[in-house]
Amino acid sequence: MTGGAAVARNMEEVNRTSVDWALLAVRVAAGIIFAAHGAQKVFGAFGGPGLAGTVQFMGPIGYLVAIGEFFGGLGVLFGFLSRFSAAAQILIMLGAIVKVHAANGFFLGAKPGFEFNLALIGLLLAIVIAGPGRFSLARILPLPYREITR
Repeated sequence: MTGGAAVARNMEEVNRTSVDWALLAVRVAAGIIFAAHGAQKVFGAFGGPGLAGTVQFMGPIGYLVAIGEFFGGLGVLFGFLSRFSAAAQILIMLGAIVKVHAANGFFLGAKPGFEFNLALIGLLLAIVIAGPGRFSLARILPLPYREITR
């Protein structure tokens, strides 16, 4: 390997490590937000309505929303089934925008608009596109792994 190739390989490794740290930061932020909101909906934690209150407010879809937010948040946080969890949470946020927040406009305020939902979708898209990164539970568990060819 020539000197230039070694430098390029080293820079690629440095860049990959930076991406992995960035994905960890995104996963921690989104995972905590969704797990906390899901805990409100499932367990009544943090002053939330609990599962019965969530279903009473949302109807049967409340089960999917509550479970998707809580367990999806944990999946994103720990890097396990991250892409699936992030995609499910994007669908939940799109539903929240359409059903609740779009009528209130864009900005947060007395009647919250969809600004926060859109920011969360942006965080989650990074996980759907790039995966959980190196610092994730998925890298530790002996799960089937598919090599990506270039």
